[in-house]
Amino acid sequence: MTDLLTRDEYRALATKLTLPTNAFIDGSYRPAQSGKTFSSINPATGETLADIAACGSEDVDFAVLKAREAFEDGRWSKLHPSDRKDVLIRFAKLITRNRRELAVMESLDSGKTIFDCETVDVPETIHCLKWHAEAIDKIYDQVSPASDDHIAMIVREPIGVVGLVLPWNFPLLMLAWKIGPALAAGCSVIVKPAEETSLTALRVAELAMEAGIPRGVFNVVPGTGPEVGEPLGRHMDVDMVSFTGSTETGRRFLNYAADSNLKEVVLEMGGKNPSVVLKDAENLDRVAAHVVNGAFWNMGENCSASSRLIVEEEIKDALMERILAHAREWTLGDPLDPEHRVGALVSSAHFQKVCSYLETEADVLMGGKSHGRAYVEPTVLEVDASSTLAREEIFGPVLSVLTVRGFDEAIAMANATDYGLAASIFTSNTKKALRGARAIRAGTVTVNCFGEGDITTPFGGFKQSGFGGRDNSLAAHDQYTQLKTIWVDLSDDGDKAVG
Repeated sequence: MTDLLTRDEYRALATKLTLPTNAFIDGSYRPAQSGKTFSSINPATGETLADIAACGSEDVDFAVLKAREAFEDGRWSKLHPSDRKDVLIRFAKLITRNRRELAVMESLDSGKTIFDCETVDVPETIHCLKWHAEAIDKIYDQVSPASDDHIAMIVREPIGVVGLVLPWNFPLLMLAWKIGPALAAGCSVIVKPAEETSLTALRVAELAMEAGIPRGVFNVVPGTGPEVGEPLGRHMDVDMVSFTGSTETGRRFLNYAADSNLKEVVLEMGGKNPSVVLKDAENLDRVAAHVVNGAFWNMGENCSASSRLIVEEEIKDALMERILAHAREWTLGDPLDPEHRVGALVSSAHFQKVCSYLETEADVLMGGKSHGRAYVEPTVLEVDASSTLAREEIFGPVLSVLTVRGFDEAIAMANATDYGLAASIFTSNTKKALRGARAIRAGTVTVNCFGEGDITTPFGGFKQSGFGGRDNSLAAHDQYTQLKTIWVDLSDDGDKAVG
């Protein structure tokens, strides 16, 4: 684990940071062509960190033009796979060298705790890039089982120019999840960071250039959804878009693709994820620790957060006693204090949204209060299945508790949602664990733990949680490549026909 500094040391580092302010296009920082800017706000304090270039459609056009030039002339797309791997390894090493700067920048910009930035986000970002780099020259194409008179080769080719639209909850990590396989495949990328959290993407682009990624291959265009996201989604020379964010915005990207060039769209969106705890679950203290971690990690600003606890009534009281005890350990406060596990919500608008859910009638078992302009206490509420707290994605540190009378009711309640991203089931019965995991409609189901798998396992959702591809694992490379069949006729008849 990374050696953490003290709060005062992190604050001192924060004052020394040089924050990027301009878009990164064609290998250099550039202001928006309009000259406009927007403020990047520290959600924990309300102070302005930097004024960022507010790009528009003209900047998107320029970035796409340069990305297309880079792709077509082959400066990256036609580079030998081993050479691309070497560059991406250097890239990961540069991020490692600058990891503390990036961790502090991420915490300031997003409200995330420095504890999570130092121990999870930055290390996982580095690991993700290394993993996809190492996969580059180890993914083989195929030869189909054709007749002796034919050879059929099935080859992967990079899809081209891709738009990568990031969420604000994991700015660095989601950047890595997308650029890792996209750059490994040989694509040129245009990153649209969330306007709330643009800083680390801009800094990473500079490090990419330093590592040797050619100009035009890695571009970052900050700005709003209407001014940058929509023009990117509608652009006729963008070959695909990978989007992580809300279901509402994901629908827009499908419309943009339909209205333009039918570009491929990969969506990873919301979740209302259940933790199902059956009465035969062992070690309830351990179960409680997993449930609490799943609900409150990253302030609940996590699409795979286990925001619904579905528990059999026989063990409910015993489990809740332990959950409340563990939840009290999740201290709330200054994100730059490594002792704190719950930081600031990303923006005042999101803070108000989360607070509005706390006004809904429910039995408050813990928390339920807000502080200042950005802080919400870890909150545990007992609700019924019809409550908005049980159905809608809150995206805050709120755990809703529902009681059931048996296995079948628990699984039915777990599936009673429009989403299907992640789920957990806790039981000592192996058959029930596997039956439940198969029956729950979600892209990832963990057994006797909370988690998302790791870099080797695909991550994505069912239903309105998304479709079109998967992040992580070798499956992530598929969305940034196209399959081509090359059919070769070896027969004598073929020679005669040509002659």
